[in-house]
Amino acid sequence: MSLTKITNIDTVELQEGAQNAAFQEDDDDDTSDASSTREQQATSVSITARPEENAYTQIKPYAGMPKEVLMLYSSKACYRIPREIIFWLIIACTLALIAMTITIVALSPRCMSWWQLTPVYQVYPRSFKDSNADGVGDLKGIREKLSHFEYLNIKAIWISPFYKSPMKDFGYDVEDFREVDPIFGTMEDFDDLLASMHDRGLKLIMDYIPNHTSDKHVWFQLSRNGTEPYKDYYIWVNCTADKPPNNWISVFGNSTWEYDEIRKQCYFHQFLKEQPDLNFRNPRVIEEMTDIIHFWLKKGVDGFRMDAVKHMLEATHLRNEPQVDPDQDPSTVDTEFELYHDYTYTQNGLHEILTEWRIELDAYSREPGRYRFMVTECYDYEEIEKTMRYYGTSYATEGDFPFNFYLLYLPDDLSGNQAKGLVDLWMSNMPKGKWPNWVVGNHDKPRIGSSAGKEYVRATNMLLLTLPGTPTTYYGEEIGMVNVNVSVTQDPFGQHDPSNSRDPQRTPMQWNDKLNAGFSDSENGTWLDIAPDYSTVNVELQQTEQDSTISQYRALSLLKGSEIVLSRGWLCYVWSDVNVFAYLRELDGLKKGFLVVLNFGKDTTTDLSSVSELPDSLTVHLSTVPISQKTFSKSSIPTSQGQGLLLEYSTNQRFHPNHASECYVSEKACYLSALDILYKC
Repeated sequence: MSLTKITNIDTVELQEGAQNAAFQEDDDDDTSDASSTREQQATSVSITARPEENAYTQIKPYAGMPKEVLMLYSSKACYRIPREIIFWLIIACTLALIAMTITIVALSPRCMSWWQLTPVYQVYPRSFKDSNADGVGDLKGIREKLSHFEYLNIKAIWISPFYKSPMKDFGYDVEDFREVDPIFGTMEDFDDLLASMHDRGLKLIMDYIPNHTSDKHVWFQLSRNGTEPYKDYYIWVNCTADKPPNNWISVFGNSTWEYDEIRKQCYFHQFLKEQPDLNFRNPRVIEEMTDIIHFWLKKGVDGFRMDAVKHMLEATHLRNEPQVDPDQDPSTVDTEFELYHDYTYTQNGLHEILTEWRIELDAYSREPGRYRFMVTECYDYEEIEKTMRYYGTSYATEGDFPFNFYLLYLPDDLSGNQAKGLVDLWMSNMPKGKWPNWVVGNHDKPRIGSSAGKEYVRATNMLLLTLPGTPTTYYGEEIGMVNVNVSVTQDPFGQHDPSNSRDPQRTPMQWNDKLNAGFSDSENGTWLDIAPDYSTVNVELQQTEQDSTISQYRALSLLKGSEIVLSRGWLCYVWSDVNVFAYLRELDGLKKGFLVVLNFGKDTTTDLSSVSELPDSLTVHLSTVPISQKTFSKSSIPTSQGQGLLLEYSTNQRFHPNHASECYVSEKACYLSALDILYKC
């Protein structure tokens, strides 16, 4: 290697190319020679440099420089100080990011679960879609229509019973909890349906029926024969065929006791005589029914609707229940509403069983994103405090919520005041921090389009989808189906009492205007009559109309899923009278809010000028009837009979701080616009 001395010392540099030692390969294996060469190089450079400067400050960095030269450069202040600054900045930023993450996690409200973010849609499988042209809906039919739920932005589907059954009560009399009834298909059909739903991000909620079985169930057959350990799986008492043990009355009317000729005793049934009640005071029965829960959870179902839970336990003393009218002739008492059910409904020990089942579901909820949902069903009528008990307690959780059936009473006194009263009945009694839900129809109750009137269907859907909590929609409500006067009564309840038949609200889903409303290709008719209005009230037609019932339902469902104020915000009542019920949805920190104005009476104009927190001008986001007006003054909001208005506004003022008694929120949260996040406040 050679170094060349340049007379202009300001431009002293190492020659490039092959003459540069950094680019030469050392052919000599003797490491001492290489070291000697580097020492000579350093000495030569030092000789040619200015004496007052460090020799290496005159060398420009170059690719491939040896590490000794590189280290000399890196130790210079102009390189070392920026490097140290950058290093400590990285450390500081990392620590700040960790601290910010911890702070955000600590201050963030609890994430909402899937059952809080979507309506629950009830499918009555006999009437939803028939895939094999036998006139009865089935599991393959449900699978064919999964796109319908996606269109409606619904993620949770509750399917009424499809267990193997003699169908005395259309599936609520279960012969085998681990088999699918052939009328609905096979277990393979169920597995395919569940897999298809999960592929689409849909959740399946099963109907679980703990109170009773069919009299065809193998447990009952063995029990009536006295076979152990099944002898006490049901409730047996000594009696005679003509004299029941007490005055207890079943839901379907007449005595709850049925004499069995084989066992020579009476067994207890709170529904049909073909539906004997299980004995939940027998630990083996609880174990058996828990195993059934495990069976379906292992298959991957996402939750259960627990049917008729208040009937699960009865008093052991068998005393007569008190009559509502003490002067009534006891021999004429034959309906459940003529007795106070002190000994047959919601007995001690019931909630402990439900708590244990909640624990079982929690054990399957540990997998991320696979929370297992539980909702309980009980009609407690005016005894709302009994219903609230099904939320559980602060130390023992039960259902995620009990079904809220109080809006079913809206048609009894249709008005704005009635609507507010029923909403507030639940909200003011609900335990703090719990999650509400709303039901306006199911397979046991008349459709809202018949009980209230077709003109109120859309306003009712708006009520359902703009209140806080989880709305529950019965199939057909999204298109405004109504009750049908069927030609032949199928319902056993209706056969006992024709005025209470449930067939009218169970008629086939109306998909289009073709044969059997698109429900079935059967040439021999369907299990219940098709509604006569199917040619104009059906899914296919309404999907083409911008202002149809289904289009508005879909718009509201999408809005509920996208607007955080509708899912997490406050509910505040601002008006109610004989015609109108109006309320706000607002969220701390978020300027956007919604005013919902629902007319359950006659045409009227509402003046909300006294609500100082509202801005003067409100923008129409959605109206259930076509209107040309795009904005309203808060002092003059006209609505017609059955109209619902969703009005959007922007303000920094909040209504709830000054009206605490009129406002409710399940879990308070605030919005931080600067970071677009929620935090506890």
